[in-house]
Amino acid sequence: MRDTSHEGLVTLDLKHPIWERVFTVAPLVLVGTKELDGSYDLAPKHLAIPLSWDQYFGFVCTPRHRTYHNARREGVFTVSFPRPTQLVLASLAASPRCEDDSKPAVRALPTLPATRVDGVLVKDSYLHLECELHDVWDNLGVNSVIAGRIVAAHVSEDAFRSSDLDDGDLVDACPLLVYVAPGRYARVQETFAFPFPEDFSR
Repeated sequence: MRDTSHEGLVTLDLKHPIWERVFTVAPLVLVGTKELDGSYDLAPKHLAIPLSWDQYFGFVCTPRHRTYHNARREGVFTVSFPRPTQLVLASLAASPRCEDDSKPAVRALPTLPATRVDGVLVKDSYLHLECELHDVWDNLGVNSVIAGRIVAAHVSEDAFRSSDLDDGDLVDACPLLVYVAPGRYARVQETFAFPFPEDFSR
């Protein structure tokens, strides 16, 4: 239905998810959790974001998924930020479970052991977070937010910001993988300094 009061705008029907009617940009991460049988699961998430300027990170999940129950039960989870060259690996992590409830595709993903929590990290990702469960906010429709406190973080040397290298050159040399919802992805390589007002502070 078209908005009659604002020329050029389309009013969306809120009976349907508005996020399927427009493209938005989000990070693409792989969340790692421990299964009941002691194995580890990795699941791609794009509704994922730092939850403050302090060491907290969260992602949207649903109680229908094993990731939700694993994180609540174990009290920990990991987050790996894959590179554009790892797109296929991220896609494999979204593979459905087999009849025996296993995810063989996940076993094919190269991993490293986490250092502070019981979990695994996706090898060669440019950023790894190890989190202890902080809180769970349910009843966001059929979804929930899983919030964690970061207890360890590891960044690849080629992605580490330092005064020795211009930020634009860093991103050019170490491109970022982003999810363009719904159903697309992008490789971010060209970036520009944001024009903050003078004396801006967060």
